[in-house]
Parts: sequence; C-alpha cells; structure tokens
Amino acid sequence: MGALAQRLAPEAKNVRALVIDIESKPLLAYTWGLWDQNIGTDFIVDHGGMICFAAKWLGRPDSETMFFSEHKDGKQAMIEAAHHLLSEADYAITYNGDRYDFKRLNNEFLLAGMAPPKPYKSIDLMKTNKQRFDLPSRKLDYLVQRTGVGAKVKHEGFSLWLACIAGEAKAWKKMERYNRGDIRVTEKAYLRLLPWLTNAPHLGMFTSDEHSCPYCGSTKLVRDGHHSTNVTQYRLYSCKNCKGWVRGTQKLVDATRTRAAR
Repeated sequence: MGALAQRLAPEAKNVRALVIDIESKPLLAYTWGLWDQNIGTDFIVDHGGMICFAAKWLGRPDSETMFFSEHKDGKQAMIEAAHHLLSEADYAITYNGDRYDFKRLNNEFLLAGMAPPKPYKSIDLMKTNKQRFDLPSRKLDYLVQRTGVGAKVKHEGFSLWLACIAGEAKAWKKMERYNRGDIRVTEKAYLRLLPWLTNAPHLGMFTSDEHSCPYCGSTKLVRDGHHSTNVTQYRLYSCKNCKGWVRGTQKLVDATRTRAAR
C-alpha cells in the first residue's frame, strides 16, 4: 500500500479493524411478466442470500485476506466465520455496509438461529463519500480510480453469479478474486479518506490515549489555532500523521459564560 499504509499510526497497531465485503445471490421467483410486477412471497422459489465474503484485518498483508463461501466451506461454516470475525472486531470497515452488508449478514445470523455478534463500530465509507464530496459517481470503483489508489477486479457481470449458482469451479475462482479485490480497494479507500471520515469512532477509545487523533490514533498533534462553533470556541490541533483536524475538548470561549483561560 506504500505511502497510504503510513497513515496507520503505530499507536493504533493493536486496534482490531476488520475490512469486510459480502456477495449475495438474487431471489428466484415466478412472475407473470417483466414490467411493473407485484411478486408475492408465495412466488419465491429461492430466497437468495449471502454466497461468500472476504475479510482482512486492517494493515495486514493482502496474503492474509480471508475468503469463505458456501461452495467451498458450506453455508453454516461461512456464516459462523463471519460471526466470529465481527465479534473480534473493534470496528468494521465497508463501502455501503450499513445499508447492505451488515443487514444481509444479520439476515444470515437470524436465520441460522444465532444471536448478534459482539457489538462493533461501523465505518461505512460511502457515508463519507456522500457527505464530503460531490463526485460524478458514488461507486467504489470510481472513487478508487479517481483518487489513484486502485481499481476493482473486472468481471463479465451477472453471468458470473449465474455460473457460481450453477456450481462452476472456474466461476467460483473468479468470484473469489473479485471478492478479495474488493477488500483490497476498500482498505485503500479507507486509508485515502482517513482524515475526511465523518462517521468514524474516536480511536482513543481503543488506544487508551484521550489526546490522540480520532482518525488514525496518532498522538503527534500540533496546536494550530482555534475552532469556533456557533456559541463555543475550542483549541484546534492538526495531526502530523494523517493530516486530519482535531478539536480539543476544553471550552475556551462560551457565548453564555465568561472566557476560559487559554
């Protein structure tokens, strides 16, 4: 990952951050037509669901990326592996995971008769993309290519999913490459967006150092002016590691009270 990897502060080396991405198969149902159909639940032949997932611990080599599938490992083992990894994570990194991956994973846990995983924090990079930028496309592939950090693995489209559903070994090898590739670019997107993150938990919660960068965990903070809200002013710090901005916790000025000591 080169220069991007340097954004991981040594202070945060023990934080368990899981990069995860799932792939699902579609519903299979009977229908009377192609347009404007109202398909009842009794029309469903196959309810779809997760067919595989890839995951790795943030900062670890790509060779340590894990892949589980119903084809290779069996449905139950795949679901249990995802549950175990999420239960070990302090936070999980995804692209559109809050809307898609985590809900789909929860479906599988529920239907398998499992309790929820141990609570973890979520960093959904799509939320940062939507809140911070106005790029022409919200797609992960556009983001990583436009920022120069990588590209998703190319594939032939929906026919790959059909071939995997049919159990074709060659197709499953291609699906594994694709899924692993999504982990690689999601991790790079996270490192590129690090100082821009809008929905990230403060890493000080996991490093036991309150005076640290909330994004990368570094304690190399430099005082750099002040930050004013509508009614309060705080010290402002810049992170020498990831270049993010950190607001202090002590009020310097409060519009409803006297000025605090600087």
